This record gives sequence, C-alpha cells and structure tokens, in this order.
Amino acid sequence: MSVTDEVVLCPQCDLTVKLPQIAEGDKAVCPRCHTTLSARWVEPSLQPVSCAVSALIMMVFANLFPFINMRVSGIYNQIRLIEIPQAMMNDDYASLASLFIIFVQLIPAFCMVAIILLCLKVRMPHRLKVIMGRAIYLAKVWCMVEIFLVGVLVSFVKLMAYGDIGIGPSFIPYCLFCLLQVRAFQCTDRYSLWQSIQPAPALDKTPQTGISGMSQGLRLCPCCMAILPADQKECPRCQTDGYVRRPNSLQWTISLLVTSIILYIPANLLPIMVTEVLGNPLSSTIMAGVILIWEDGSYPVSLVIFIASIVVPTLKMLAIAWLCYDASRDGAIKSRQDRERMHLMYEIVEFVGRWSMIDVFVIGVLSALVRMGRLMSIYPDIGALLFALVVILTMIAAMMFDPRLLWDRKQTITNEEPDSAGQ
Repeated sequence: MSVTDEVVLCPQCDLTVKLPQIAEGDKAVCPRCHTTLSARWVEPSLQPVSCAVSALIMMVFANLFPFINMRVSGIYNQIRLIEIPQAMMNDDYASLASLFIIFVQLIPAFCMVAIILLCLKVRMPHRLKVIMGRAIYLAKVWCMVEIFLVGVLVSFVKLMAYGDIGIGPSFIPYCLFCLLQVRAFQCTDRYSLWQSIQPAPALDKTPQTGISGMSQGLRLCPCCMAILPADQKECPRCQTDGYVRRPNSLQWTISLLVTSIILYIPANLLPIMVTEVLGNPLSSTIMAGVILIWEDGSYPVSLVIFIASIVVPTLKMLAIAWLCYDASRDGAIKSRQDRERMHLMYEIVEFVGRWSMIDVFVIGVLSALVRMGRLMSIYPDIGALLFALVVILTMIAAMMFDPRLLWDRKQTITNEEPDSAGQ
C-alpha cells in the first residue's frame, strides 16, 4: 500500500515539498529541516486504536487500586492515584491539584478516546470530528503521563531515606498506560488522519516545490496541514484561523519569556515544600532539595532534579531569547547550516520544556503519601505553584514562537533545497 503523491508545506520551515509514495513502515521528512511530514504505519488504523483502547483499560486499573505505599516506624500509609490531587486540595493548593488532574488524567484520557473514534471512523457529526481532530494535537503537548511516572520514581529514591517504599497493584498498569498512550500518539499520523476526516480543499494553482509557500502566496493551516491561499483566514476543512506567519509571534514570545523570568526568581527563593518531622516544620527550596539529596548519597537523582529544575529552565529561557534575536534579524542572510542549527535548538527547546514539571509532580506524590501525623508529614508550598507557572509559561512561549521565521530570508531558496521529501 502507498500514499498518493501530494504536495505539502512543511510546518516548521514553510518549504513546499512533494510527498513521495510512502511504503508501510516508512515516513516522509522535510529535506530542509528534517521535520516528519507524514508516516505510513503497518495497520494505520488498527495500531493506534489497539494502543489507545489498551491505554484506557490500564488507566482504569491504575486508578482503582493502591498505587504506592510507605511504612515508617510501624506506621503504614498507601495512596491511590486519585488521592494525590485530593491531598493537595486539602492543603488549599487546588491549583496544583487541577494541574495534576488536567495533565495526568483528563487530557490523556480525552486524547485516547478521540484517537479511537477518529481512527475507527465512527459515525458522528462532522463538526464533532473536526473538534476532536483539532483537540488531539493541541492537547498532545500537555499530556504529561511519562513525566509524572519519572516523578514517582524520583519520589521513591527520596523516600527510601525515611522508610520502606512499596508499589501497589495499580503501579504496573500505570506504567503500561504510560507506554501505550505514547505509542498511540506515535502511530497516529496527523496528515493521514485529516485526510480521512475530509480531503484538503482544492487550490486554483499547483504549488511549485522547492520554494517557500509564502513566496507563492500560500500558507499552511496550522491544524490540519491543508495548503490555503495566503489571504484566506479560515481553513474550510477545520475552521481554524491562520496566517502566513503567526501575528506578533516575537512580541508574544518575548512577553511570555519576561513574565516567566520574573516568576522564576521567587520560584527559586521561596520554599516549594514543607517537611514536618516530630512537629518541627522545615521549609526547603528547589536548590536546598537538590543539595539534601546529594548529601544523602543519591547522586543520580540529585542530578536529575538539578538538570530538570535548574539547568533546563535556565537554558530554555536563554535559548528562547536567542531564537527571538535570530529571527528578528531580517536583513541577515545566513547559511543553511546556521539555519539548521537554530532550528535544532528550537526543537530541543520544544521537547525538553515539559520535563521541568518533574519536581512539581514529585512534590505532589510526597505530599499525598507522607501523611503520618506529627511523626512525619510533607506539604506543598507557594514555590511549587510559581515553578509550575514558569514551566507552563515557557511552554506557551515556545508554542507562540513561529519557527518559520528562522528560515525567512530575502534571498530565494536555491537548488540546495531538494523538492521531494526523504524517507
């Protein structure tokens, strides 16, 4: 089986590319920025559906039974997944509880259901299909199941110094849920999915491959990947508003970046967690927690938290600022290698941003599990909320940045750019 030859615009660099015939198990990538444009999986409908159904089943089991347990000085405590946000709400941190419910439970569950309905081509109103198709890729970046799982593993290492830690019957189903939902997303090809919902609208002229869409008066729909005239604001297939380039992209990105920097300072200075041992409360900041774990001899975990909570946010902010500076230099003409390096930086920024939430999830697990009265209890503090806001704002800043600006230069793209996607 193969996919018919069609022309697409790369969503990352705006190059007009002719899709080759894609055999099962292969993918087509942009010859300029190497972004995956389309993929052809073996059993393209059955694979994502089976993974999504299995993920939902595992998610149900993961919420029904005890997740992890702890024993300290003869006192035993265990929690279920659903009790983690309840504990944070009891401590008047409903905002942190909401983030957990949304990122770890609701969004992943919704995306799995949407993948099942769309891939099976279940009969439903066309408008509902469009809404689901739009929501899957808007929500995908906010699915943090695997990040929460890493946070749980980090929590295990932290708690081993205080008592015996064990896993409950729902821990293995949750690990399977994590793997299956990642696989379901991986097997769901955006281009093919939208083609199955509705064919792309016809164009009055055939796009010329090997040059940018903007130079031809064309633009890409950011949602369904349809090619549209540059002056057409709304996509007729998915009803998403779009533009040749995202309006005020750099201004929005810089504003969000400055806001996140302002919040990042108190997020590191204020305590993120309060540990109460024998009635004596002890507040700790992010850096204090890293130092404490290091002194306990858990060097790998200390490095993971230090990198995720200190190094990654700092480097991400610097990288976003550098990207904005580079994209704003309209008159500068750079080599292809320079543009590729800047684009690689953007992809790294976009990928690693979510992983800074590890520390927030660690605090959520600790505050839910360690509830043993005056003997020992752990509570979240204001620094955790501020740090979560920093992560969210930097993620939105990366989303608002239009990577095509890195490739926009006044010269015409030469023959160094192939016009057909690689496989």
